[in-house]
Amino acid sequence: MKIPSQAEAEKMLENAEKRNPGPWVKHSRLTAECAQKIAENCIDMDAHAAYVLGLLHDIGRRFGITGIRHVYDGWQYLNKLGFVDAARICLTHSFPYQNIDSFLGAIDVLPEQLAELKAALDTVVYDDYDKLIQLCDAFAFPDGVTLLETRLVDVVLRRGANSCLQQKWKATYDLKAYFEEKTHQNLYVLLNAHIGAEYAL
Repeated sequence: MKIPSQAEAEKMLENAEKRNPGPWVKHSRLTAECAQKIAENCIDMDAHAAYVLGLLHDIGRRFGITGIRHVYDGWQYLNKLGFVDAARICLTHSFPYQNIDSFLGAIDVLPEQLAELKAALDTVVYDDYDKLIQLCDAFAFPDGVTLLETRLVDVVLRRGANSCLQQKWKATYDLKAYFEEKTHQNLYVLLNAHIGAEYAL
């Protein structure tokens, strides 16, 4: 897998934080921790790789506070460094429902860049690392692991909704079910999520 070492990834995130500090950095670290913990409980996944991919999924934010631009920037940045598998996660992490139109937020790229993103996304066959980071991105608030519905509603309140929202939410819940089957565990319990006791039963 063409990804940086953990030390390299940590350094990339540190440098990105200096350029553009914000809660997105803690979110990235928590996404990485969640991905590592789930991967440790999947016999066919590399927990180290999952951590690195989670750490870098939002690295496009090193260039500023943007909408879909952070997907494009991260994808381009890591591809240029030769880390094509990490770049792929930058591309796929916002799309549990594999449709460019499902993005919530500003479409702040040029039309030709959006077409480039769409063409790349349409050709990807998601693997378990794509799916894992999509799920962990949805679990991770900067201050802790939360219920999916809390995170999903938060995104809509901040960025708005579109016609793909139902499919996107369903795809996210399907990912939770998929990894609970793989790990044979309730992921809220595994990740020590900030939830009421009734949800952990």
